[in-house]
Amino acid sequence: MNILILGSGGREHTFAWKIAQSPLCESLFVAPGNSGTSEIATNVNIAVTDFQSIKELVLQKSIDMVVVGPEDPLVLGIHDFFLNDDELKQVAVIGPQEKAAQLEGSKEFAKEFLFRHNIPTAAYESFTAKTVEKGYLFLETLKPPYVLKADGLAAGKGVVILNNLEEAKAELKCMLVDAKFGQASTKVVIEEFLDGIELSCFVLTDGKNYKILPTAKDYKRIGEGDTGLNTGGMGAVSPVPFATDEFLNKIEERIVKPTIEGFQKDNLPYKGFVFIGLIKVGDDPKVIEYNVRMGDPETEAVLPRLKNDFVEILQAMVDGTLDKINIEIDERAATTIMLVSGGYPEAYEKGKEITGINAIKDSIPFHAGAINKEGKVVTSGGRVMAITSYGNTYTEAIKKSYQSIEKLYFDKMYYRKDIGFDL
Repeated sequence: MNILILGSGGREHTFAWKIAQSPLCESLFVAPGNSGTSEIATNVNIAVTDFQSIKELVLQKSIDMVVVGPEDPLVLGIHDFFLNDDELKQVAVIGPQEKAAQLEGSKEFAKEFLFRHNIPTAAYESFTAKTVEKGYLFLETLKPPYVLKADGLAAGKGVVILNNLEEAKAELKCMLVDAKFGQASTKVVIEEFLDGIELSCFVLTDGKNYKILPTAKDYKRIGEGDTGLNTGGMGAVSPVPFATDEFLNKIEERIVKPTIEGFQKDNLPYKGFVFIGLIKVGDDPKVIEYNVRMGDPETEAVLPRLKNDFVEILQAMVDGTLDKINIEIDERAATTIMLVSGGYPEAYEKGKEITGINAIKDSIPFHAGAINKEGKVVTSGGRVMAITSYGNTYTEAIKKSYQSIEKLYFDKMYYRKDIGFDL
C-alpha cells in the first residue's frame, strides 16, 4: 500500500515512524515533512492545504491512503474534496469530513454538540462584535477566573484565562472588536471555569465502532510550574497515573460512547481520530474541547505504546471493521519532552544547526520544526524536537528523556525541566 501523510510536525514524524514499521506499507510519502520524516519516507514540498497539488501527487504516486495530521485541511474539507472527485474517491482518507471537523473548527459547534448529547462540559454562551455588551453582562454573572475562547482555529493559542473582571471585558473587546485572532475570533465563547487536572483521551473510530488509545497528559504553558504563555505543548506523559480504571470507565460511558453515538445521530461522517480534552473535576470527567486529529506532543508519547500494526488499524477504520481489532498496549510508560526555539511562543529565530541527534541511544528523537539544509539539520519552527523515552514508571521515562536531551544542542534551545511535576 502507498501511503501519504500530511503535515510537518512531531506528530507526523511519529505517524511515519509507526507506519514505516508495517509490512503493509510499500511506499511512504510525507507532505511537506521534516528532517526526521526524510530518513524513513519521501518528503514532498506541498502545503497541507494545497488540495490541487495533493491530488496531482496522489495520482502520480498511486497513493492508496492519506493520513491527515493537522486540523486545517480537515476543517477546510479535504476528505470531501477526495469524495467529490471521480479520480480520488477510491483513495482512503483518515480524518472526518468537513461537517464533522467543525467539532474543532468551531468552539460553538462543539459546545452545542456536547449539550445536545448530554455530555458533561462547562456552561457557556457565545458572543459576536454586535453582542459584546451582552458578553460583558454574562462575564458579570460568572465567578473568576474567566475563560474566553476564540470560536475558530487559532493554532492552539485562542484561549485566554483571566482572574480580573475588567481585564476579561477588555480582552473580550480585543478579541471581538479589535480582531485579536483575526477570523478565528469573530465569535467568542465564554465558559465557566472548571477547576481540576487535565488529561487527553484519544479515540479511533470508523464512524460506528471505536477503540480507545492510552490516556496522556500534556503541558501547554511555556514556563515551569505551568506558568507563562500557552504553547502548542511542551511535553506529555502516558499513561496518566491518576486515571484509575473506575475513572477511565466513567470517561468511556459518559463521554466516549455518547460522542460516537452523537456522530451517528447528527449524521457527522467520521473515520479518524477523536482527541477529547478532559478535566477531572473531583472524581468526574468533563469535556474541555474536541480536536479532530491526534494531539501534539501527546502522539509522541501515545503511539510508541501501541503494539499493533498501525496500518492494519487505519485500514479497519476505513473498512468499518474496527470492532474486529484488539488493541495491544505496551505496559511501559512513555514520556515526551519538547525542545523549542528561544523566544517561542513569541518571535524566534530559525536556521540554527542541531547537533547530537545521532548520539541519542535510549530515546526516540521525533523531529518537529526541523529541516535538512546543506547537509545539516537546522531549526525551522518554534517546537523543534520531541524526545520520547520508555520507562517502567513515568519518572524513569522522564529521567531518560532528560539524559538524552543533554546530548543535543542548538543555539537558544529551551525546554521545561519539570514535565510530570504535578503527578
